[in-house]
Amino acid sequence: MVRFTVLASGSKGNATVITGGRTRILVDCGLSCREIFRRMRLVGEDPETLDAIVITHEHMDHVNGLAVTARKLGIPVYFTDATHRAWMRWLMPRRQMTYAQWLEQCRKLTAERQAEAAAAVEECECEPEDQETAPQEFTGGAEANSTTSNDTQAASVSAPSRKEDPTWLPGVEYFHAGEPFEIGDIAVSPFTIPHDAADPVGFVFRAEGIRIACATDLGYIPPNVKAQLKGVDLLLLESNHDLEMLRDGPYPWSVKQRVLSRVGHLSNEATADYLENGYDGQAAYVILAHLSESNNLPELAKVSAERALNGRASLLANRLLLASQHEPLSAISF
Repeated sequence: MVRFTVLASGSKGNATVITGGRTRILVDCGLSCREIFRRMRLVGEDPETLDAIVITHEHMDHVNGLAVTARKLGIPVYFTDATHRAWMRWLMPRRQMTYAQWLEQCRKLTAERQAEAAAAVEECECEPEDQETAPQEFTGGAEANSTTSNDTQAASVSAPSRKEDPTWLPGVEYFHAGEPFEIGDIAVSPFTIPHDAADPVGFVFRAEGIRIACATDLGYIPPNVKAQLKGVDLLLLESNHDLEMLRDGPYPWSVKQRVLSRVGHLSNEATADYLENGYDGQAAYVILAHLSESNNLPELAKVSAERALNGRASLLANRLLLASQHEPLSAISF
């Protein structure tokens, strides 16, 4: 059996559970660990059975609960390399310094290295000449144990613990857009999407002959994305904002420009245009996702999509659903 459950979708957090065969994965982790577990249990999913987390991109509404959830369950996280690095930069403390401070830091480091080198030379000159001919003196005894202990202490001091390192994960697996891979019984095909992130991707998941596409956070739908969305049984597609509400809304103009750009988010109009002119009409379910709470209304998104799908909707195909920010969508089973 294949199951698809949207736990949350929107600018405050995104997370979806996909089950195929004996494998269960979490797509994005934008809610807190506690909230993800609570919502999974509400829809009859056991969080302890998750096998992996896959990440579309590093924006906080997609990774907010990632580290805690992965550690709690002891499961690997799948990123692109660039997304992983961008996520780590978000979490690591940032320190700013002036040029003078940087120069002084360089001078101190240079002086320390020179002092260490001088000390090493002096130590070598003071060692007995026959010391190298008697290596057994260094393979045991209190002196060797003391040296080993000191080295261990130095390593423990320099290496941060898991609690001190906010980027520590139980396991990290890398993938590349355009290169399919498998997680247990689920085949995953990642594809590049246009969004203002390090290396954002959408996914097509395949299990037991069922194909599920997830495409949100994209400024427009380029040909490569259209190709990936053909022949799917379920389509999760962004319908982020109404153009008039966004233009008249509370966002600063710079944010409005970002949302409207080709690396921003899909409007209701853009989504409807794709559903009418580019979509092949093969999906049993079409789920509108990532609706803005400030610049959209569920009714507006639904009406636009229904008009685009006019004549295609039926009990067997193109059932239109809307994903919510505040409650999980009922699980869809195939």
